[in-house]
Amino acid sequence: MSILESLNWRYAAKKLNGSVVSDEKVEKIIEAARLAPTSSGLQPFEIFVVTNTALREKIKSVAYNQSQITDGSHLIVFAAWNNYTTDRINHYFDHYEQERDLPKGFSDGYKNGVTKQLTSLTEEQQFEHAARQVYIAFSFAMAEAAVLRVDASPMEGFVAAELDKLMRFEEKGLRSVLIMPLGYRDEENDWQANLKKVRKFPKDMIHYIK
Repeated sequence: MSILESLNWRYAAKKLNGSVVSDEKVEKIIEAARLAPTSSGLQPFEIFVVTNTALREKIKSVAYNQSQITDGSHLIVFAAWNNYTTDRINHYFDHYEQERDLPKGFSDGYKNGVTKQLTSLTEEQQFEHAARQVYIAFSFAMAEAAVLRVDASPMEGFVAAELDKLMRFEEKGLRSVLIMPLGYRDEENDWQANLKKVRKFPKDMIHYIK
């Protein structure tokens, strides 16, 4: 089944109407992010579902007062690992071997290669690599939201250092990457609600090389 109809339906809603997204739909959106592919399967990020009104007000204040943060019913915060450590990588591969009923150490050759490659990067490069995995998962969540007819907007417009303080990410070894308000569009008050979707024409961006 194609999701193209849902992608044509979605847009970055600028005004939400306050209606509550059901727990069932929120769980499906989060599950789509959890099932998304990531480099070596490491999933180097964590996802926080924020419904606390006071906290969302504080987040709004460090996110240029974008109203969707508090007008929506949920705010999803995606935070990447601040670096790759041997312990973090070992934890994933231990889990991998257990889930596939493999002997302990079965994946050591691949694990050691991944560890060497990632830990040889600077700490900022490690974070950037992890953050790119967030974008993949975030896209899957946004697509699932569109299928469920839930408005979900990608937001990079926030002061990351301030959000990290509010969420106490430093002590968790995380840094914020993206936030996603979930809710339902307020078509009467959102200036973008009924505008034509604009994307480049295929001929201007897609190239077939035979």
